[in-house]
Amino acid sequence: MIRFLCFFLAACSLASAALAQPASPFDGQWRGTSDGGSCNAPLDYVLNIESGIVDGSAFDTTVKGPAPNPRKGPPPAPGPGLWQVYGVAKGNAFSLTATASVQGHDRRSSKLNVSAQGSTLTVTESGGCGRTARLSRG
Repeated sequence: MIRFLCFFLAACSLASAALAQPASPFDGQWRGTSDGGSCNAPLDYVLNIESGIVDGSAFDTTVKGPAPNPRKGPPPAPGPGLWQVYGVAKGNAFSLTATASVQGHDRRSSKLNVSAQGSTLTVTESGGCGRTARLSRG
């Protein structure tokens, strides 16, 4: 019985060590603003990285709320103003996914390419507006 208990405790300690995620050199909060790209709509990025797992958002400060519609026609569809950004940071170059927070069937998603250069992350939009942002810790 004691031998089984010792084996069980050793297995549990090895399992907990295997499940622990190592710290990533990118861990922390990253902030920055992109250029406007072809849409002339800059994004404010806030990314949180913990053990290499990326979770954050990008917000378009130029998006306005609904406007009065004097012509009584159907209003234009609102553009995405808030993007959820997620993925895994591995190596000095990795990709993230950005998904727009919009209602209805207008589901938008985009790939972001990220490269690390010293203490800066450069985020480049691979489609859409083609914006580029430089993020720093803080």
